[in-house]
Amino acid sequence: MTSLADFPDEVRVEVGLVREHVAALHAQLIKWGLVVWTAGNVSQRLHSADLLVIKPSGVRYEQLTPESMVVTDLEGHVVDGSAAPSSDVFSHAYIYRHMPEVFGVVHTHSTFATAFAAVGRSIPCVLTMMGDEFGGPVPVGPFALIGSDQIGRGVVETLAEHPGCPAVLMRNHGPFTVGVDAEAAVKAAAMTEEVARTVWAAEQIGTPVPLSDEDVASLNDRYQHVYGQH
Repeated sequence: MTSLADFPDEVRVEVGLVREHVAALHAQLIKWGLVVWTAGNVSQRLHSADLLVIKPSGVRYEQLTPESMVVTDLEGHVVDGSAAPSSDVFSHAYIYRHMPEVFGVVHTHSTFATAFAAVGRSIPCVLTMMGDEFGGPVPVGPFALIGSDQIGRGVVETLAEHPGCPAVLMRNHGPFTVGVDAEAAVKAAAMTEEVARTVWAAEQIGTPVPLSDEDVASLNDRYQHVYGQH
Protein backbone atom coordinates (compact mmCIF):
# COMPACT_ATOMS: atom_id res chain seq x y z
CA MET A 1 0.00 0.00 0.00
CA THR A 2 1.32 3.44 -0.96
CA SER A 3 2.01 5.81 1.93
CA LEU A 4 2.93 9.47 2.07
CA ALA A 5 6.48 8.49 3.03
CA ASP A 6 6.89 7.08 -0.49
CA PHE A 7 6.53 10.55 -2.01
CA PRO A 8 9.29 13.16 -2.40
CA ASP A 9 9.78 16.03 0.04
CA GLU A 10 8.05 18.58 -2.20
CA VAL A 11 4.87 16.52 -2.15
CA ARG A 12 4.91 16.13 1.63
CA VAL A 13 5.43 19.89 1.99
CA GLU A 14 2.45 20.61 -0.25
CA VAL A 15 0.34 18.09 1.67
CA GLY A 16 1.05 20.00 4.88
CA LEU A 17 0.03 23.31 3.32
CA VAL A 18 -3.12 21.89 1.76
CA ARG A 19 -4.12 20.20 5.03
CA GLU A 20 -3.98 23.59 6.77
CA HIS A 21 -5.91 25.27 3.95
CA VAL A 22 -8.66 22.64 3.75
CA ALA A 23 -9.08 22.45 7.53
CA ALA A 24 -9.47 26.24 7.74
CA LEU A 25 -11.97 26.39 4.88
CA HIS A 26 -14.42 24.17 6.73
CA ALA A 27 -14.92 27.08 9.13
CA GLN A 28 -16.16 29.11 6.15
CA LEU A 29 -18.92 26.55 5.58
CA ILE A 30 -20.10 27.28 9.12
CA LYS A 31 -19.66 31.05 8.73
CA TRP A 32 -21.89 31.20 5.65
CA GLY A 33 -24.51 28.82 7.05
CA LEU A 34 -23.89 26.08 4.49
CA VAL A 35 -23.69 23.06 6.80
CA VAL A 36 -24.96 21.62 10.09
CA TRP A 37 -23.30 19.10 12.41
CA THR A 38 -21.01 17.03 10.11
CA ALA A 39 -22.96 17.23 6.82
CA GLY A 40 -20.60 18.55 4.17
CA ASN A 41 -16.99 18.46 3.05
CA VAL A 42 -14.17 20.31 1.33
CA SER A 43 -11.31 18.76 -0.64
CA GLN A 44 -8.36 20.04 -2.60
CA ARG A 45 -6.19 18.26 -5.13
CA LEU A 46 -2.42 18.64 -5.03
CA HIS A 47 -0.42 20.12 -7.90
CA SER A 48 2.70 18.08 -7.15
CA ALA A 49 1.13 14.60 -7.14
CA ASP A 50 -2.12 12.76 -7.91
CA LEU A 51 -3.37 13.12 -4.35
CA LEU A 52 -6.20 14.95 -2.63
CA VAL A 53 -6.85 16.17 0.92
CA ILE A 54 -10.37 15.80 2.33
CA LYS A 55 -12.31 16.03 5.58
CA PRO A 56 -12.56 12.88 7.74
CA SER A 57 -15.96 11.20 7.85
CA GLY A 58 -18.43 12.14 10.59
CA VAL A 59 -16.14 14.53 12.49
CA ARG A 60 -17.68 17.75 13.79
CA TYR A 61 -16.32 20.96 12.33
CA GLU A 62 -15.07 22.39 15.62
CA GLN A 63 -12.93 19.26 16.06
CA LEU A 64 -11.19 19.52 12.70
CA THR A 65 -7.45 20.18 12.60
CA PRO A 66 -4.91 20.09 9.77
CA GLU A 67 -3.64 16.80 11.18
CA SER A 68 -7.12 15.26 11.04
CA MET A 69 -7.44 15.83 7.29
CA VAL A 70 -7.10 12.65 5.23
CA VAL A 71 -4.88 12.23 2.17
CA THR A 72 -6.01 9.84 -0.58
CA ASP A 73 -5.00 9.05 -4.11
CA LEU A 74 -7.29 9.90 -7.03
CA GLU A 75 -9.08 6.58 -6.64
CA GLY A 76 -10.07 7.47 -3.06
CA HIS A 77 -7.62 5.10 -1.34
CA VAL A 78 -6.08 6.45 1.87
CA VAL A 79 -2.42 7.43 1.63
CA ASP A 80 -2.10 9.22 4.96
CA GLY A 81 -4.34 9.91 7.95
CA SER A 82 -5.63 8.16 11.04
CA ALA A 83 -9.34 8.53 10.22
CA ALA A 84 -11.59 7.32 7.43
CA PRO A 85 -12.12 9.92 4.71
CA SER A 86 -15.48 11.50 3.91
CA SER A 87 -18.03 9.09 2.45
CA ASP A 88 -18.00 11.35 -0.63
CA VAL A 89 -14.30 10.76 -1.29
CA PHE A 90 -14.87 8.49 -4.29
CA SER A 91 -17.03 11.15 -5.93
CA HIS A 92 -14.45 13.86 -5.25
CA ALA A 93 -11.76 11.59 -6.70
CA TYR A 94 -13.86 10.88 -9.80
CA ILE A 95 -14.34 14.61 -10.40
CA TYR A 96 -10.60 15.24 -10.17
CA ARG A 97 -9.81 12.38 -12.54
CA HIS A 98 -12.24 13.60 -15.17
CA MET A 99 -11.96 17.38 -14.76
CA PRO A 100 -8.21 18.10 -14.75
CA GLU A 101 -8.80 21.85 -14.49
CA VAL A 102 -10.53 21.36 -11.10
CA PHE A 103 -8.45 21.46 -7.91
CA GLY A 104 -11.20 22.07 -5.34
CA VAL A 105 -14.52 20.34 -4.63
CA VAL A 106 -17.14 21.19 -2.01
CA HIS A 107 -20.36 19.45 -0.99
CA THR A 108 -22.98 20.96 1.32
CA HIS A 109 -26.62 20.53 2.23
CA SER A 110 -27.34 24.25 2.41
CA THR A 111 -31.06 24.82 2.94
CA PHE A 112 -32.31 26.74 -0.09
CA ALA A 113 -30.06 25.11 -2.67
CA THR A 114 -30.97 21.68 -1.31
CA ALA A 115 -34.66 22.61 -1.45
CA PHE A 116 -34.31 23.16 -5.20
CA ALA A 117 -32.50 19.80 -5.42
CA ALA A 118 -35.29 18.11 -3.48
CA VAL A 119 -37.89 19.14 -6.06
CA GLY A 120 -35.55 18.48 -8.99
CA ARG A 121 -35.48 22.10 -10.14
CA SER A 122 -32.58 24.08 -11.50
CA ILE A 123 -32.13 27.62 -10.18
CA PRO A 124 -33.21 29.84 -13.08
CA CYS A 125 -30.87 32.58 -14.25
CA VAL A 126 -32.84 35.65 -13.19
CA LEU A 127 -30.08 37.63 -11.45
CA THR A 128 -27.04 39.46 -12.79
CA MET A 129 -25.12 37.72 -10.01
CA MET A 130 -25.99 34.40 -11.62
CA GLY A 131 -24.76 35.57 -15.00
CA ASP A 132 -21.53 36.63 -13.31
CA GLU A 133 -20.89 33.54 -11.22
CA PHE A 134 -22.57 30.70 -13.09
CA GLY A 135 -23.00 31.83 -16.69
CA GLY A 136 -26.60 30.63 -16.64
CA PRO A 137 -28.88 28.56 -14.42
CA VAL A 138 -27.55 26.27 -11.72
CA PRO A 139 -28.41 22.84 -13.16
CA VAL A 140 -29.82 19.73 -11.51
CA GLY A 141 -27.85 16.49 -11.71
CA PRO A 142 -29.21 12.93 -11.46
CA PHE A 143 -30.04 11.08 -8.28
CA ALA A 144 -27.29 8.81 -6.99
CA LEU A 145 -26.66 6.95 -3.76
CA ILE A 146 -23.78 7.92 -1.47
CA GLY A 147 -20.72 5.71 -1.06
CA SER A 148 -19.47 5.13 -4.60
CA ASP A 149 -18.32 7.39 -7.42
CA GLN A 150 -21.84 7.68 -8.89
CA ILE A 151 -22.41 11.18 -7.52
CA GLY A 152 -19.11 12.29 -9.02
CA ARG A 153 -20.16 10.83 -12.36
CA GLY A 154 -23.38 12.82 -12.21
CA VAL A 155 -21.51 16.03 -11.39
CA VAL A 156 -19.07 15.58 -14.27
CA GLU A 157 -21.79 14.66 -16.78
CA THR A 158 -23.98 17.60 -15.75
CA LEU A 159 -21.18 20.18 -15.83
CA ALA A 160 -20.13 18.93 -19.27
CA GLU A 161 -23.51 20.19 -20.46
CA HIS A 162 -23.03 23.54 -18.68
CA PRO A 163 -19.45 24.62 -19.41
CA GLY A 164 -18.17 27.30 -17.07
CA CYS A 165 -20.76 26.63 -14.37
CA PRO A 166 -19.13 25.66 -11.04
CA ALA A 167 -22.21 24.18 -9.35
CA VAL A 168 -24.62 21.23 -9.64
CA LEU A 169 -27.68 20.47 -7.52
CA MET A 170 -27.63 16.70 -7.20
CA ARG A 171 -31.27 15.64 -7.10
CA ASN A 172 -32.63 14.78 -3.63
CA HIS A 173 -29.17 15.36 -2.18
CA GLY A 174 -27.62 18.82 -2.38
CA PRO A 175 -25.10 21.05 -4.14
CA PHE A 176 -21.63 20.10 -5.31
CA THR A 177 -19.31 22.89 -6.42
CA VAL A 178 -15.91 22.96 -8.10
CA GLY A 179 -13.13 25.48 -8.54
CA VAL A 180 -9.50 26.12 -9.39
CA ASP A 181 -8.82 25.46 -5.70
CA ALA A 182 -10.82 24.66 -2.58
CA GLU A 183 -11.41 28.33 -1.73
CA ALA A 184 -12.96 28.94 -5.14
CA ALA A 185 -15.21 25.92 -4.64
CA VAL A 186 -16.26 27.22 -1.20
CA LYS A 187 -17.09 30.59 -2.76
CA ALA A 188 -19.20 28.82 -5.39
CA ALA A 189 -21.04 26.95 -2.62
CA ALA A 190 -21.77 30.20 -0.77
CA MET A 191 -22.97 31.89 -3.96
CA THR A 192 -25.15 28.90 -4.86
CA GLU A 193 -26.96 29.19 -1.56
CA GLU A 194 -27.25 32.97 -1.89
CA VAL A 195 -28.90 32.85 -5.32
CA ALA A 196 -31.14 29.95 -4.29
CA ARG A 197 -32.41 31.98 -1.32
CA THR A 198 -32.90 35.12 -3.43
CA VAL A 199 -34.72 33.31 -6.24
CA TRP A 200 -36.97 31.56 -3.73
CA ALA A 201 -37.82 34.94 -2.16
CA ALA A 202 -38.51 36.44 -5.58
CA GLU A 203 -40.91 33.61 -6.37
CA GLN A 204 -42.90 34.44 -3.24
CA ILE A 205 -43.44 37.94 -4.62
CA GLY A 206 -44.13 37.11 -8.24
CA THR A 207 -42.60 35.59 -11.35
CA PRO A 208 -38.86 36.26 -11.69
CA VAL A 209 -37.82 37.71 -15.07
CA PRO A 210 -35.17 35.61 -16.84
CA LEU A 211 -32.09 37.23 -18.34
CA SER A 212 -31.43 36.90 -22.06
CA ASP A 213 -28.65 34.62 -23.25
CA GLU A 214 -26.84 37.64 -24.69
CA ASP A 215 -26.93 39.52 -21.39
CA VAL A 216 -25.80 36.44 -19.46
CA ALA A 217 -22.84 35.97 -21.81
CA SER A 218 -21.88 39.65 -21.46
CA LEU A 219 -22.15 39.55 -17.67
CA ASN A 220 -20.10 36.39 -17.38
CA ASP A 221 -17.36 37.63 -19.71
CA ARG A 222 -17.02 40.91 -17.79
CA TYR A 223 -16.97 39.17 -14.43
CA GLN A 224 -14.45 36.53 -15.45
CA HIS A 225 -12.07 38.83 -17.36
CA VAL A 226 -12.55 42.43 -16.17
CA TYR A 227 -13.99 42.47 -12.62
CA GLY A 228 -11.60 42.43 -9.67
CA GLN A 229 -7.81 42.50 -9.64
CA HIS A 230 -6.10 40.84 -12.59
